[in-house]
Amino acid sequence: MKRNQLGYILLLFVLTLICSCSVSKYVPDEEYYLKDVRVTSKDEKVMKKYFLKNYVQQSTNKKIFGVKFPLKAYTLSGTDTTKWACRMMRKIGEAPVLYDSVKAARTEQDILHTLANAGYMKATINQQKTIKGKKMSITFDVDPSTRYYIRNIKREIADPGLRKLICGDDTLNSLLHPDTPFDINVLSEERSRLSRIIRNLGYYKFNKEDIRYSADTIQNKWIVDVTLRIGLHLEDGRSEPEQHKQYHIGNITYLSDVNLQTQNIDTLVRKGVNFSYKNRLRFRPNMLISNTQLKQGELFNDSHLRNTYSNFTRLGAVSFSNVFLQERQGTDTLDAYIIVNHAKPHSLGFDIEATNSAGDLGAAVSASVAHKNFFKGSETFMVKLRGAYEAITGLEGYDGHNYYEFGGEMSLSFPSFLLPFVHQNWATEHRAASEISLQYNMQDRPEFRRHVFTAAWRYKWNSNNQRVNHKFDLLEINYVNMPWISKTFKEQYLDSLGKTNAILKYNYENLLITKLGYTYTYNSLGNREQTFGKNAFTVRFNIETSGNFLQGITSTYNSHINENGQRTFLGIAYAQYVKSDFDFAKSIKIDKDNSIAFHAAFGIAYPYGNSKVLPFEKRYFSGGANSVRGWSVRSLGPGSYNGVDKGINFINQSGDIKLDLSMEYRVNLFWKFSGAAFIDAGNIWTIREYEDQPGGEFKFGEFYKQIAASYGLGLRMNLGFFLLRFDAGMKAINPAYNGKDHYPIYHPNFSRDFAFHFAVGMPF
Repeated sequence: MKRNQLGYILLLFVLTLICSCSVSKYVPDEEYYLKDVRVTSKDEKVMKKYFLKNYVQQSTNKKIFGVKFPLKAYTLSGTDTTKWACRMMRKIGEAPVLYDSVKAARTEQDILHTLANAGYMKATINQQKTIKGKKMSITFDVDPSTRYYIRNIKREIADPGLRKLICGDDTLNSLLHPDTPFDINVLSEERSRLSRIIRNLGYYKFNKEDIRYSADTIQNKWIVDVTLRIGLHLEDGRSEPEQHKQYHIGNITYLSDVNLQTQNIDTLVRKGVNFSYKNRLRFRPNMLISNTQLKQGELFNDSHLRNTYSNFTRLGAVSFSNVFLQERQGTDTLDAYIIVNHAKPHSLGFDIEATNSAGDLGAAVSASVAHKNFFKGSETFMVKLRGAYEAITGLEGYDGHNYYEFGGEMSLSFPSFLLPFVHQNWATEHRAASEISLQYNMQDRPEFRRHVFTAAWRYKWNSNNQRVNHKFDLLEINYVNMPWISKTFKEQYLDSLGKTNAILKYNYENLLITKLGYTYTYNSLGNREQTFGKNAFTVRFNIETSGNFLQGITSTYNSHINENGQRTFLGIAYAQYVKSDFDFAKSIKIDKDNSIAFHAAFGIAYPYGNSKVLPFEKRYFSGGANSVRGWSVRSLGPGSYNGVDKGINFINQSGDIKLDLSMEYRVNLFWKFSGAAFIDAGNIWTIREYEDQPGGEFKFGEFYKQIAASYGLGLRMNLGFFLLRFDAGMKAINPAYNGKDHYPIYHPNFSRDFAFHFAVGMPF
């Protein structure tokens, strides 16, 4: 009873604090606190299509979860700025936004300008102001009026060559058509489109400003006649007009770590291309040629020029690049000088990590060295070493009490496709890369010793618009070797009371995994853009399979079958499965400080043939910082499974099917901090019924009853190059329990239902 009374008192205190804060005393005389700003219109379609609310120049005070908490904090500061508490509250809070008539006028001008560009040239705005004391609310009521439409389109081209191009077949591709809205943005897009086509056909000196429009409106009618004009070329104000000239590429010269003024340079000619350098050429000539889309004797192409810039920019071995085109006097030839300066080839990395696994403290250290120009073709060769130590407590009956890990990795990546049937030009245009890697990892625990050998060969490439990423794993081989298992661990877990735990036992045996896979990723803003706080979405799809090739070989040659009924290759059992994942994330921007994000992910894996259980590395887990955040990592599911022995739940709490659903409200707080309120749902299930995972099998009539749910709050700190995230989640629906414990949202138990997560980067 006393606890409830204390809660009511605290709630009453907070409400009184929020409601009693006066804003007016912080507003100077003859000025107004801007309480609310709205943009309204009788035409809602126009409002939404042109995002008129985004043109408001002066926003009200920031809202956090619908409440102006920063303003409330500021009003608690008092007026005595000599006090430390006053200065601190004002720094944390936000001063009242005062009405600015200049910004209001700009808002009106920007909205009218946007509508005029869209064809609503008679649009009007009525500013409605409501004043109460020192508080003002303003509404911009927009009347778009009637929209103008194009009646006729006329093209006047003075140059015969361009006239044939633009007035011929290209009219079918034109963005301008009769009976369409008179939209300035469309006219601008058409001008850019035509300029791009013309410049790609060799017209080096043509600019989009050479394309002009005139528009004639008909009196008392909402129609426009549009004329597109292109005049003759004028070199300067004193020259006579002449036809636009097509240019060809002449000599191509690469200047490596030199320029046109450098003295005593060395030269080299390869495939009719000139190379100039100082002391030694740091790049293979073929690498420079293959990344250059400008070709000697071909017409100048502006897209090829831009792609050449882009190709050299992506090469790690290049620190600076530039293309200089020089016209031969009195000819239609352009000589190309391509400057390519090398970057420092060597780099060194060093990382230190601290770990805390269920109270066991540990540390890890890794060091890497890379060469960015290994074969003088911008190939990156990297060697990485890693070591880890963890002091394990609470284990009885084992000889050792510590965990050691040692590992190494070597990788070699090429900025091209190592495939004979792929043309180099295609690979260059799509930023293709090939990678070969070798890895070794040794884990020495009190329970077992484990060696993992990995070899991989993969390809990566992008779409031309840089929104799509492709990754193709041609071959990835993983060999898991278990040379030693503790007698105590084997008796207590693998063969507990004479009953074999199939899932555990399978993951502590020698195993060979041969993976073939493909991953597709789409980012609506482009590969280099973050979707956080923007109107954007990402899609990711992955499919992989393993063991089919080995199944064919071992079946053909009738290889040995081990005691578990598995065929072996070179005496080692191999995994056979197929796995697919789909991931979708959508971000919706509300205003500059608020956004909503949605996430849905589904994955399914099916072991077959030589495997009855998925390998541990390929199984799904639920809970953690990027899943259902009311549970700690790998502690949820499968299904309604509720493990008793927490020592082996990290194995048993895994499955073949995974579902994740999340919704997150995100808000900018102050400085580099932002907050979030989230709801998560999901779980994992098994394809088959396993004796050691009761309640874990996926059943169509039952699975929706086993979906877990959680809610919580998060704090994020954006440091620019990375983001720190702190999320606190509470269980809302727990499928592992029945009765009232099934709905902890009604009966919360902090020690049982709370989970805290620290992570780097956004959850989705």
